[in-house]
Amino acid sequence: MITLAFESSCDETAVAILRDGREVLANEISSQIDIHKRFGGVVPEIASRKHVESVSPVLDMAMEKAGISFSDIDLVAATRGPGLIGALLVGLTAGRSLALALNKPFVGVNHIKGHICANYISHPDLEPPFTGLIVSGGHTYLIQVKDYVDFTLFGKTIDDAAGEAFDKVARHLGLGYPGGPVIDELAKKGQPLYDLPRIWLDEEAYDFSFSGLKTAVINLAHNLEQKGQEVHPAHMARSFQDAVVDVLVEKTCRLNDHLAYDKIVLAGGVSANSALRKAMEERAGQKGVQVFYPDPILCTDNAAMIASAGYFHYLQNGNKSGLYANPNLTLQG
Repeated sequence: MITLAFESSCDETAVAILRDGREVLANEISSQIDIHKRFGGVVPEIASRKHVESVSPVLDMAMEKAGISFSDIDLVAATRGPGLIGALLVGLTAGRSLALALNKPFVGVNHIKGHICANYISHPDLEPPFTGLIVSGGHTYLIQVKDYVDFTLFGKTIDDAAGEAFDKVARHLGLGYPGGPVIDELAKKGQPLYDLPRIWLDEEAYDFSFSGLKTAVINLAHNLEQKGQEVHPAHMARSFQDAVVDVLVEKTCRLNDHLAYDKIVLAGGVSANSALRKAMEERAGQKGVQVFYPDPILCTDNAAMIASAGYFHYLQNGNKSGLYANPNLTLQG
């Protein structure tokens, strides 16, 4: 089955074409990072307008790369949420319009489930069930993945997402946007010299909170500056990153112990963080649990993961969302 998918939930306009949910024939992405960098974050109205400009050219690139015609497409999918409403509507409208014109089934895909499915592309033999941690600029979810479409939410952020905290701390330290990759690299040159809090919330809970940690970094930097003391960016980056990673790893492994699974799967932009990958592998490896994460290009937003999720959704549920799928911001969407 050939699936063509659109992704436009934030600041990447992407179109991908997959065979049978795992084999990538094309995965084209038009990023807006350079546009939003000057603002220190994504501006929704600008993102929506750039999606409108980019979606047709990116579709043409994907079709050319895959070397197929529209008659070869069996299924069309698009992200329906969560994300920025205006941005989502661009990809959704493109997907529904193409499906209608081709008289093909259409599936609206949950963006979070798409991130998990990126691992099915990078690891063709990977199968559920497993414990999933999705960490990105807009989302932090801890979930039980029972099968290809049945997920149970155990924990989520109650304020800032992990990637959002990376971006805000990097901006305060003058490191630029996006903050995740630059903090990851800078932290390798630093030591955890600054005492920063780990926000555990309730001992038995699986929810996350990173707003307080972000504020602690900013307040500490201000206090040091007011005392005329130097703020060492590398040491601050390392201290901050360690605080985030400690909480992510502890709660993920605790849930995996509860579920008694032999696999943990990471997904989302922050899953590319080298410290998170290393710490998770070390902690999980002590109990013989395997850790999986996508190739770098599939960690950030892309349409290949949406095509994969759409394929598995269609196999189990058919054309359930149909041409009238509207944006949905919940995990169940």
